[in-house]
Amino acid sequence: MKTKQLLFSLIFVLVSMITYAETIAVANFSTTGLHATPEIAGKLARLELTKLQKHTVLDEFDMNEILSKKPEYVNCYGKTCLVELGKELNVDYILSGSVDGLGNKIVVTLKLIDVKNNALKATHSQEFLNQEEELQRMIALVLQETFGVDIDPTVKSRLEFKNDVITSTNVGRLSNAGPRMGVSYVAFGEMNTFFTRNENQGGLGIKPIMSNLGYQFEAQYIGTENFSALGEIILNIGGMEQGQFIPSISLLNGFRFGNNGWEFAFGPSLGLRKTSLGLVDADGVYYTANQWRNGQYDLWKQNPANFDPVSGEPITTFQEPNASIYSKTLDKRGDTELNASWIMAFGRTFKAGALNIPVNVYYSSNKFGGIIGTSIGFNITKTKSSIR
Repeated sequence: MKTKQLLFSLIFVLVSMITYAETIAVANFSTTGLHATPEIAGKLARLELTKLQKHTVLDEFDMNEILSKKPEYVNCYGKTCLVELGKELNVDYILSGSVDGLGNKIVVTLKLIDVKNNALKATHSQEFLNQEEELQRMIALVLQETFGVDIDPTVKSRLEFKNDVITSTNVGRLSNAGPRMGVSYVAFGEMNTFFTRNENQGGLGIKPIMSNLGYQFEAQYIGTENFSALGEIILNIGGMEQGQFIPSISLLNGFRFGNNGWEFAFGPSLGLRKTSLGLVDADGVYYTANQWRNGQYDLWKQNPANFDPVSGEPITTFQEPNASIYSKTLDKRGDTELNASWIMAFGRTFKAGALNIPVNVYYSSNKFGGIIGTSIGFNITKTKSSIR
């Protein structure tokens, strides 16, 4: 048994020595669309081919002796030319190929020529993501597959070009990030009353119409030819034309459809508000809880029937107003708290060359009322983004 194992091992070593004794040369590669020159691509292939230890690789200095005498072989890519170059170099095989940058991918193609038999022995091609800094690993992978050497699947998966679902450059990758400006109307509810109420009653004392100035950030998380899903953040300041500073931040989930850029978005809007406990009397005047209590106390105190006419001592007890009559009301004199609203928007993006003009109408509401508004923005598409 040991004798057979020894015999098989000896045969394997002899076959390996015979194979390794075969010589191979690497010609310059054809390169297009990349910074790498034919000489650099050839050097990378020669380096990785040496690592495989499958053949005796002719070094570049021996090759340069021939190329310096016969410069016609410098740009030698066809089979006939490669066979002649192989004969001049006196090698068994010659390797050549091409490395081409094609848009968002790099295509590496190798061909192995059997010089003695004047035949194409093997050819292999692989598409990779356009990451030229990884060119050496790309060439190594193609060489390993050409010569039947086990490859690292993780490296291949990270480098290879995947034919994923295409994202349209004018729909799926359209970005409307940029400045926003518009106008809104506080349509109804207590919010409308708060805007128009006199300042001495805790209102803003302004018209229920305000300008808006802000900026939208967005990121796409799903994109196809006719649909994209977006996450949007809108920072906004309103009412500055009336001397107010009303900040808000909206966190929206948006959907964009079709070549015309129709869009629908919804989500929460967060801001700050001031409120107090109080009530509105029959005349429409707002009183805080303290103001109403003090007013009722003054009325009780001014009523002579509540006091003994001789001693002046109270004969009735002041009844505190029932707390149930009060409700939380918008009041700029009150306490600051977080304000949450729900916002829905609908719009379309118009295009003029590289200029994108998103136009939207929106509705925002909470328990205090609702706001209707419109906004317009702009941004310029400076470069086309990769579909990745």
